[in-house]
Amino acid sequence: MATSDAGGNKYRSYLTPEELKTTQWNAGPPDYTVVDKLFEEGRTNVWPAGSLEEYVQNLVKTWEMELVHKANPDEYKTVDAKSFVLGINGKKYFRLEDIGKIGGSYNVFLQTSLPPKLRFYDPDEETYDSSQTAFKEVFPRGFALEILQVYSGPPQIAYKFRHWGYMEGSYKDSPPTGELIELFGIGIFELNEESKVVKVEFFHDRGELLAGLIKDKPSETASAGCPFMA
Repeated sequence: MATSDAGGNKYRSYLTPEELKTTQWNAGPPDYTVVDKLFEEGRTNVWPAGSLEEYVQNLVKTWEMELVHKANPDEYKTVDAKSFVLGINGKKYFRLEDIGKIGGSYNVFLQTSLPPKLRFYDPDEETYDSSQTAFKEVFPRGFALEILQVYSGPPQIAYKFRHWGYMEGSYKDSPPTGELIELFGIGIFELNEESKVVKVEFFHDRGELLAGLIKDKPSETASAGCPFMA
């Protein structure tokens, strides 16, 4: 995947000035200036231009941008919208229309089988706007993403990822700590013959993220950290 030229984002395709104007966005055109700076300062690898790792990293960042920010699935360019499906920890699978109904990427990524009373983030109660607001407040510089390792190339791409940010804002009634919070996991992208994504699976422990946000609640932290409860 080539990144956008003519003034586009160097890590994500389809963000040229013209595309920023003509695309239907959920909350206005995205601005990645701050989070890209966080990414460049905190990444553990600088992948060579043209490498498989760079290709996968740009594909994942572009796909994530479309999923989070584009309001009209017909304008997605990384996926086959008719056949696309997204799976979380092998338990729940969603089509694009399902993702829209439950409130977008955070609510999908943080799915859980925990009882409601033990949910420190409850995707069933959050909307797109509330989830975006909550995590923008927690991570004012964003929640950066890098690819740590690529295990296989297209058409079935398997990779290890790292998300990270600094808790410089409050999370509900937990005050900011300024601490680094990291989330690691495995992603699998399946591409069709047109190099469009038709299936994505993520395997991660949502407790890695949430436990760092509620350190002032020891008993809750223990519950949040149960592996693969998402």
